[in-house]
Amino acid sequence: MDGGTVDNAKGHISSVAVFDAGISLDPDSQLSRGLKSRHIQFLAIGGAIGTGLFVSSGAILHTVGPVLLWLGYLAMMAIVWVIMNNVSEMTIYLPMKGITMPYFTKRYVDESLAFAAGWNYWYTYSVIIATEATAGAILLDYWKTPVPSWVWITIILAVNLALNIIAVEVFGEAEFWFASIKLITIMGLLIVGLVIMLGGGPNHDRLGLRYWEDPGAFKEFVAKGSLGIFLAFWTSFIRAGFSFIMSPELVALAGGETVAPRRNLPKAAGRFLWRLAIFYGLSSFIIGVIVPHNDERLLSGTGDATASPWVIGIERAGIRGLNHVINAAILTSAWSAGNAFLYSGSRILYSMAVNKQAPAFFAKTTKRGVPWAAILVTWAPGCLAYLNASEGGAQVFLWFNNLCTISGYIAWIVIMITYLRFRSALKYQGLLHTLPFKTPLQPYATWVALGLVSLLTITNGFQVFIPRLWNIKDFLAAYITIPCFLVIYLGHKLRHKTPWLRPTNEINVIAGKKEMDDLCAADVEPVPKNWVQKVWFWIA
Repeated sequence: MDGGTVDNAKGHISSVAVFDAGISLDPDSQLSRGLKSRHIQFLAIGGAIGTGLFVSSGAILHTVGPVLLWLGYLAMMAIVWVIMNNVSEMTIYLPMKGITMPYFTKRYVDESLAFAAGWNYWYTYSVIIATEATAGAILLDYWKTPVPSWVWITIILAVNLALNIIAVEVFGEAEFWFASIKLITIMGLLIVGLVIMLGGGPNHDRLGLRYWEDPGAFKEFVAKGSLGIFLAFWTSFIRAGFSFIMSPELVALAGGETVAPRRNLPKAAGRFLWRLAIFYGLSSFIIGVIVPHNDERLLSGTGDATASPWVIGIERAGIRGLNHVINAAILTSAWSAGNAFLYSGSRILYSMAVNKQAPAFFAKTTKRGVPWAAILVTWAPGCLAYLNASEGGAQVFLWFNNLCTISGYIAWIVIMITYLRFRSALKYQGLLHTLPFKTPLQPYATWVALGLVSLLTITNGFQVFIPRLWNIKDFLAAYITIPCFLVIYLGHKLRHKTPWLRPTNEINVIAGKKEMDDLCAADVEPVPKNWVQKVWFWIA
């Protein structure tokens, strides 16, 4: 067993000899620790605030109505909170350089599952890059520029590549400012939305909850009556997942490149939920207040919608000029999300390469520690965004949305299984009390979330099985990832004959723990010299 020996009496790991392959403390083999507290906090929340909130929320509103849009986001936020807690506990316990969620899966569950999960992550991040570029083209089309969409897509992809391949500090700084624009934008939108709701717009039309009465708070989906309302809620619950896909994992991916990880990661994880509650909870409510669900400009996949529901709401209120400012800010959001997910996908591929689960070529780095080969290969599938040239941008975006959502759900299922095995091993060896970061309601919250996400995965495209709604393209977008994942998983297992599940007494939760304890013990927390620094240290 890598990283230690096992005491046959009870399976306790008695000594630590070496780290697992590819995970080393040798400074020469490490990526640069260039991400500061403010970088990691804004990376976590910035990854969660993207086109899911600003663009695809309009498609959900169009499909299910305002109340079910809101409830769908609230339900998904509870799931994301559990996933973030799982990821944070494991990462903060061992914040080693080069770690990813597939690394933890290999260590605590099974090598074959880790192999399949790693390629699923890489695929998802790559498709999200294309999704965000597509969203950018949709947003730019709002201005009806004479420039073809493929030109805008090229510019978006080129900037993302440049920001990632220079140095991790450049990426972190760019993502900090990108995320800052997103946060300022969403806070401004919440205020504007409230003003419009209360009649403070130029037309002084007090909306209140008017659109909840006409055209209605609920919109039935594929059926009539209470069944139609439930299916609409379930659809909202499923589709809301796109807004959060892969965002909790950003904390794990950046954990090995973060300064003082056991001081900064808990801060990012602890603030994640209440930020989501403010940004997503309030936003999904206000969107349904300022825009009726039957507005033809909402993204639906059947028309040529080119606007965010926020921009539509501002236009309807008669506020001149602000719609252009907001559309520009949302465009930077798409840019930012693509930037963050290119970083994430490249680190997944890099980690797989050093763990011999991908060609060694992808482990090549620059002198500054940037995995350039992994970045280039992860960036390349972003060119799928050029499908806009032959299909409508709205339809392509919704296809990518579906592909990413189902892949993300599979990734979350693997995370929760990994966490449960990790926790079982700690409990078996009497080490639960050594967790440096503990979250509430565990492991019960994880079991509930695991059941719900599994059900969401299976029912992701349920509507395509209704004869009048059957569409082969929608079916493939909803389900193609599941058999692909199973083929990779079972193929690896048959070839390498790995056990179905690593026995609890063989799970290594010791290797690297002392080194990380020593590293984090050497951290000296900065002491503020005045009240300005005190406020800044609290924020960042």
